[in-house]
Amino acid sequence: MTTTDTTAAGAGEPAAETCHTGTGSDKGHNHGPHGYSKQKDLHLKRLRRIEGQIRGLQRMVEEDIYCIDILTQVSAGTKALQSFALQLLQEHLRHCVADAAVKGGDEIDTKVAEATAAIARLLRS
Repeated sequence: MTTTDTTAAGAGEPAAETCHTGTGSDKGHNHGPHGYSKQKDLHLKRLRRIEGQIRGLQRMVEEDIYCIDILTQVSAGTKALQSFALQLLQEHLRHCVADAAVKGGDEIDTKVAEATAAIARLLRS
């Protein structure tokens, strides 16, 4: 859903798609345009590349490759996933949190809490 907001975007320019409220992975979050939606194809391409790295790890184990070489590839895959997660987080902050800030009210607190919890999960991994 796209809206026109002359305060957030320039006069007559479409604002970012509205964000959805709620907590949890499927509670209150509609399936639809999110902060990452505009770059969905690029994200899917990136995830397919990461998937290829993981499959490469499987092949390395099947082929009895030296453990340090496998660990090096594990590190590369981990970094790729972390980089992807940071990109999604940035898009969430720019889109969903910024949208909530414009709207005001309690929604900004909810979005900041979601982002904070996501950052905490990333730091634990």
